[in-house]
Amino acid sequence: MDGGEGQYNARTVEEVFKDFKGRRAGMIKALTTDVEDFYEQCDPEKENLCLYGFPSEQWEVNLPAEEVPPEIPEPALGINFARNGMKKKDWLALVAVHSDAWLLAVAFYFGARFGFDKTDRKRLFNMVNDLPTLYEVVNGTEKKQVKMEKSSVSNHSSNKAKTNLKGKGNDSQGKYTKSVQPKEDDELDEEDEDEHGETLCGACGENYASDEFWICCDICEKWFHGKCVKITPARAEHIKQYKCPSCSNKRARP
Repeated sequence: MDGGEGQYNARTVEEVFKDFKGRRAGMIKALTTDVEDFYEQCDPEKENLCLYGFPSEQWEVNLPAEEVPPEIPEPALGINFARNGMKKKDWLALVAVHSDAWLLAVAFYFGARFGFDKTDRKRLFNMVNDLPTLYEVVNGTEKKQVKMEKSSVSNHSSNKAKTNLKGKGNDSQGKYTKSVQPKEDDELDEEDEDEHGETLCGACGENYASDEFWICCDICEKWFHGKCVKITPARAEHIKQYKCPSCSNKRARP
């Protein structure tokens, strides 16, 4: 494995949390935007395989570390064996649950290694707990609540930057959020940020921020960071109907 596992420079709560977020982002990619590649790599005919997330936001399916004891806690072993014996959605949810446990184990391993006291451990946990779990991202549990909130907000005002306009002339403007509508005043800016602050990216699971470019899938109506699905504002203007990677894969199957 060459995903940066040999470099552990984290010493503070903030640095450990940054390490956690990087590994988490990589595993979210494996379970969402890169799910077809991940699924193919988890061949049940191969030996015991593990899903690794790296601080560089990359992921890897590989055999477990050979050294005993390992340098850091190891993820769940043999995730590939159950692949063909379960529904795909259920199997991904199972991998997500085990991956959540591994991420916590690594974070608090660092906490113990670097001598975090009770206050630091509590602060680290609270920072981690503010993010949706991988299971919630994969299973859509967190997004269902967000979708209900977002729907009521969208109906409230068509002048907000994040309005779900579809099927008409200004289609591309309704799909993304970065400075689409002129700001009326500071109070409106703060209200917009509060209303959409709990919206999560369907790829990385991070919260909505008004200064980032977002795009909405016309099929599943989930929102994504442009950078997570490799869509730029310029490209979005020429897309009549946007399909996220998951919906595109579903449509591609016979």
